[in-house]
Amino acid sequence: MRPLCLCGELVARHPQIALSKLNPRAFTKAVLAFALLLAVALVCNAQAPQTGDELVVEGRHAGDVFGVGRSVRVRGEAGGVIAFGGDVIIEWRVTGDAEAVGGSVIQLDGSYVGGDVMVLGGAYRPSPGAGRSPLGKTMMVAGYEQELRELARNPASLLTQELSLAFVGWRLLAVLFWFVVSLALTAVSPGAVGRAAARLQLTSVRVALIGLLGAVVMGPGVTLSLQYLPPALGVLVGVTAFLLLLLSYLFGRVVLNVATGRWLQRLLLPESRRSESVALLLGAAFWSLVLALPYVWPFLVLVLVVISLGLALTARYRLGWKRA
Repeated sequence: MRPLCLCGELVARHPQIALSKLNPRAFTKAVLAFALLLAVALVCNAQAPQTGDELVVEGRHAGDVFGVGRSVRVRGEAGGVIAFGGDVIIEWRVTGDAEAVGGSVIQLDGSYVGGDVMVLGGAYRPSPGAGRSPLGKTMMVAGYEQELRELARNPASLLTQELSLAFVGWRLLAVLFWFVVSLALTAVSPGAVGRAAARLQLTSVRVALIGLLGAVVMGPGVTLSLQYLPPALGVLVGVTAFLLLLLSYLFGRVVLNVATGRWLQRLLLPESRRSESVALLLGAAFWSLVLALPYVWPFLVLVLVVISLGLALTARYRLGWKRA
């Protein structure tokens, strides 16, 4: 498996390639296309006859062409091309953007790309006689090409995991990791964790609503700051938001481990055998197993993030706002 890195060598060999951040328009199209792929509701504009495992585009097509699990070969003219799990092979002309996830963008002699080029998990390979618009930008991230290709050809593998020794090992490692983190955080700040666990049990709906409101405000806020604020200030806002999410998830996960472990102790163990360490171990094991459930784990992660953000945003409040 190759390490994830920016392909500076290829940029050095081809001076016409400008490595810069992705155009928001191209990024939006890629995200929407990937969402359609996961929802198994892909809409393809101007599809052409297929040859083997390729989607061949001939003639002139004003719209974008999407290839899912196969390569796209442009022998005519297309407005834009996006391939998931395959290569984009341009023989003639693409007036818009050319994007490949889990594949490469290949420009042959005499071809032309008028927009940006984005490659995730592959390479951009232009021939010496290939043409590019001077305003076009290139973003390229190499590594994990085979994994991304398999994911694009079988999106359900993202939601399910094969039961194997590696899977069991990762689950045990997750239990150990969260047990140690929970033990350390409760030892450093037992009062904050205890108050947060009590607040979660008494006012869980309010905590979830505040976390959801914070997530809704944070997402567009970071996007707008990156787009309209000066670059240094926008990056500072983005890094701050990321750290807030990371620390809040860490704190919220520990609080959930405590609350869940105490609840499981009351159900499973007599009072004489109950302890805080056993509660933390039970809570860490419970959430590590629940987050391994197929198809539902992304929604559970989203719920954990929202609740954790709510706990972090209400950390300064005491129990005076609880229900009567």
